[in-house]
Amino acid sequence: MIYLKTPEEIEIMRIPAELLSRTMGELALWVRPGVTTRKLDTIAREYMADNGGKPACLGYAGFPGALCIEVNETVVHGFPSDTELREGDIVGIDTVVEKEGFMADMCYTFAVGEIDQAKTALCRTTRESLYVGIGAAVEGARIGDVANAIQTYCESRGYSLVREMCGHGIGRKMHEAPEVPNYGRRGIGPRLTEGMCICIEPMVNMGSRNIVISSDGWQCRTRDRKPSAHYEHTLAIIDGKAQPLTTFDYIHQAIPDRFK
Repeated sequence: MIYLKTPEEIEIMRIPAELLSRTMGELALWVRPGVTTRKLDTIAREYMADNGGKPACLGYAGFPGALCIEVNETVVHGFPSDTELREGDIVGIDTVVEKEGFMADMCYTFAVGEIDQAKTALCRTTRESLYVGIGAAVEGARIGDVANAIQTYCESRGYSLVREMCGHGIGRKMHEAPEVPNYGRRGIGPRLTEGMCICIEPMVNMGSRNIVISSDGWQCRTRDRKPSAHYEHTLAIIDGKAQPLTTFDYIHQAIPDRFK
């Protein structure tokens, strides 16, 4: 069942969304060669707690971190560890904050130092496709319209879309109906309605769309070990259009925007 939010509930959802956005801005200052992904996780936990929030990923179905860490070929759900980031890596940071009884979800793929042109283009296209999807998410459209817009944009540029993972509804729970794939046909799926809150999150591979999930049941990488990028916003349908509740502004205030 899809739970539509009242205007008052959406205003409350802006609270965790703001904290999440600021948390990502803080993390942006620490993404550099030599920093471990466990260090990033610690910074996120402390920042959320200091500001009255809860890291909703931590302990979720046994997940061991506050952050999902996605280095290079890792698509989603990477564990924080003592692995140090290296010059030329890309690293997606995906996390969820709970505050005031509601959730917000967001992901950003960062450049670690200087990265090559191929990774730059992958990240740029993936981030652009997020906003293409947001633009397609208007009241009366269907989830398939959003999915197809993302797929068409990325595939026309030579990339592939992960099909086993998708976006989702969000609210009092991290994952609510409907599912929001990044591929599909126009005109199918649930209709977007005023008050619907969803997460759109393209996961785009440089090579094949095929993935491998590790024996822990969580960590997911590309089968061909080519890089993958991932961006995500929490959105609400307000006055007929998708309005992002999360923002990348704090990231871009902290570090230069590498993917304009």
